[in-house]
Amino acid sequence: MTTASGPPGTVLVVEDEESIADVLAIALRYHRFEVMTAPTVREALALAGRTRPDAALLDVMLPDGDGRALGRELRAQQPELALVFLTARDAPAEVVGALGFADDYITKPFNIDEVVARVTAVLRRTRPADVLPQRPPLRYGDLELDETTYCVHRAGRTVELTPTEYALLRFLVRNGGRIVPKEQLLRHVWQYEHAPAESTVVETYISYLRRKLDALGPPVITTRRGVGYGLA
Repeated sequence: MTTASGPPGTVLVVEDEESIADVLAIALRYHRFEVMTAPTVREALALAGRTRPDAALLDVMLPDGDGRALGRELRAQQPELALVFLTARDAPAEVVGALGFADDYITKPFNIDEVVARVTAVLRRTRPADVLPQRPPLRYGDLELDETTYCVHRAGRTVELTPTEYALLRFLVRNGGRIVPKEQLLRHVWQYEHAPAESTVVETYISYLRRKLDALGPPVITTRRGVGYGLA
């Protein structure tokens, strides 16, 4: 894992098509990432175990297994790992399934500049600094977000969130009871300057947060239809 003074991060690229893996590696290295490549699940697990990358860029369909299963195993071994999927499948069910535990997904064919931008954005919102100052927790109602450990509690009970879910909830908490427009969430949480109008990533992650938070108390996230989201 790299330090704050070194390259922007170490990326594990898991892609069995050599030409695609080479293009991704060249582009990421040009932008000062350290890059490791693996064509199979077995090799990816071995590499990740030795090097502990900051992010994994995973093809969904691999010759010896499913990239989503690989992502779950990598995340279980390294909870702070950022996960981005590469997939030729863009059906809503596939997208929702991928975003259930990953931080982003990119459909094939892709623009290489977009891939670099997406990986950079994911790391910016998920990777803490190597040394964090002690900061007071963020509080809203019975929610408490520990800005040093990135832990979330509701009514004293721990809520397990992915890095992106945490970033979304933190932004809503920081905005108090205000309604935050969807475009602002895309810009500040996902670092999207020009997100596609049909993007449903915000709605998807709001549903994940609601499922986890509402299990511990009354509904806390409100919707202003056609505008955005806020906290009750």
